Order: sequence, then C-alpha cells, then structure tokens
Amino acid sequence: MKLVRKDIEKDNAGQVTLVPEEPEDMWHTYNLVQVGDSLRASTIRKVQTESSTGSVGSNRVRTTLTLCVEAIDFDSQACQLRVKGTNIQENEYVKMGAYHTIELEPNRQFTLAKKQWDSVVLERIEQACDPAWSADVAAVVMQEGLAHICLVTPSMTLTRAKVEVNIPRKRKGNCSQHDRALERFYEQVVQAIQRHIHFDVVKCVLVASPGFVREQFCDYMFQQAVKTDNKVLLENRSKFLQVHASSGHKYSLKEALCDPTVASRLSDTKAAGEVKALDDFYKMLQHEPDRAFYGLKQVEKANEAMAVDTLLISDELFRHQDVATRSRYVRLVDSVKENAGSVRIFSSLHVSGEQLSQLTGIAAILRFPVPELSDQEDDSSSEED
Repeated sequence: MKLVRKDIEKDNAGQVTLVPEEPEDMWHTYNLVQVGDSLRASTIRKVQTESSTGSVGSNRVRTTLTLCVEAIDFDSQACQLRVKGTNIQENEYVKMGAYHTIELEPNRQFTLAKKQWDSVVLERIEQACDPAWSADVAAVVMQEGLAHICLVTPSMTLTRAKVEVNIPRKRKGNCSQHDRALERFYEQVVQAIQRHIHFDVVKCVLVASPGFVREQFCDYMFQQAVKTDNKVLLENRSKFLQVHASSGHKYSLKEALCDPTVASRLSDTKAAGEVKALDDFYKMLQHEPDRAFYGLKQVEKANEAMAVDTLLISDELFRHQDVATRSRYVRLVDSVKENAGSVRIFSSLHVSGEQLSQLTGIAAILRFPVPELSDQEDDSSSEED
C-alpha cells in the first residue's frame, strides 16, 4: 500500500489518500472503510443523454465521486471491494443524494475521510504502507568493516542500513586497535538491527558473511544482550540463522537465500504466530483455567485488574456497525498496550481467526489469576444449573 497524503487534525478527524498496490492491500482497505465514512475515488457511471432530435442514448463515463458509505462488500477470492453509498458532492453526471457503487481496484487512488481516526485503524495504515511489516525475512550481510541490514519482502529487497567502519590491520604484537575498531563495528551493527528489524513480524534473520565473521558477531551480540538484559534479542535468538556469503555487499544476499537450510526455515508463514498464540491460549485454558478467559466482559474485567498479558482479538470486531461498540474494542486494545500487554489482531480470513471467532472473537491470557472472574464464572454456571 502506498500512502500519498495524510491530513489528520488534533481531534483525530481528517482524511488519508492511499493507493492499494497488491491483492492483500484490498483486505487492508476493507478493514479501513467503515459505514459513515466518506470515500472519494474514480468510477464509471452509466449516463443517459438526449440529442437535439429527442432520441435518448446512454454511454459510460469515468468520473470522480465522493460517497457517504452505507454498505461494504468484499470478495475474498477475487480480492475485490465494492462500496455503496450516496453522492455527497456536486457532480455533472450524478445528482446529490443519488446512490452509486464504487469498485475499488489495485493501483487506483482513493481518499478516505473519517470523523474519528482511532489507533487501530491508524496502526493498520502504518503496517500496510511500511514494507517492513510485510517482510518475513531480514538479513545482515557482512564482512569486517562493512555490513548491510536488509529486509526481504515477497516482491523486493530493501536496504535499511549500511554500516561502514575503518578497521586497521592487525600489527605484530599489537592487536588492540584492530580489536577496538571491530568491537565498535559490531556494536553499530547491533544497534542497526534493533532499529530496523521488527521481530514480531520477521521470522528469520540471516547473518551471512565470509569466514568466521558471522560466528564472532553473533557471539558478541548475545554476550552483550546477556550483559545488558536485552530481552528482545534474547527472546528472538532462535530466529538468527548463520549462513555463508562471499562478501558483505548486498548482491551476496542471493547466495544466502539459495542455501537449502534457509529455504526450509522460510517455509513457515506469518500465520504461524497467530496459530501459536491461540494454541498457548488453549493450553492455558486446559492447565490453568484461571489464567485464560474469553468474551468481552470477562476480558475487560481482567484488563481493569491489569492482568492481561496477551490479548487475542479478531479484526472482524473492528468492522462492527455500531460506533460505540467498535470504540469499546479500540479502547480495550489501547489499554492493554498501555499496561505493557501484547495485542495480536487475528485475520478473520485465516483458520486461526475463524477459531477465535468461535470463542466470541476475543480472548486473553492473563499474567496472574483474577479470583473474581473465576467466581463469576462459577456463579453463572450454577445459575444455569
């Protein structure tokens, strides 16, 4: 998705102009457009014309309309999005208040205006427009004194950072200058990795180099992570994969990606993270039922006690027609994040999202048991009996 323009005021009202570039972007657009929004886009309208002789004919014209959205229809197989609404801006072909259906297409610009842009919608735009969020693979291609930090998306390779440090040669009997420069180089590469790699998205980080540079760098990075208690690096240690490359230049990345061990590692998908989170929830429900709850009221009460460690929520809930209900879900997501909990928004198109929908579409794994919630469950079950 390409962000052309973003005009959002302090009161969170405003408009955004976007260009969907691939089929997945149509799914993002479906989650952005809501009933009551105004949508401006190019469309085709059948117009009746009357000639001077009185004969009536019709022809199709391309025009730009602004609609107040009343209905949204998404075809997940064809990745087509149709938006129906009434015209709210003067147009030479379409009367004010007349109904029209715009079919949004890839590579065709549209402008979406809302009275209130909430945090969930803004985050979705950020993720859809930033290639880093669709990059499953990151790579550090390095040699002594030179490193490239790259993100590999399905369609392109992006260089996010280049680290260059002049490293003196080893002198006979004196290696201190060389070692100090090498340490400085490694430190800069570690900082670049932390700045440019989203570990919650990336499932594999390739560290490619000639010789023993990759082993020495990984040893240094994880020793420093232990010293500084860097949880992000330590928790994602298993994602780092060391492979051979002939140099630290970007073109050497192709060799690394062709490595058979890399190919087998990358057969995993982004959806695996969602599947694991749901699996953790089911395990918790089985072994420690006091720390696993589902349903909006139960999860809200757990959040009031600051007990939510991981919130699992279906993106379907953010498409709710009622604004008050939708904003209730948004407030819950914001609150869990403020309380240092993690939020996983499940796609209702994935199998894991369908399973979550069967559990009301919202569930939570708690940091600690909340006795009142368990008591309420017991009360409700005894009332049913």
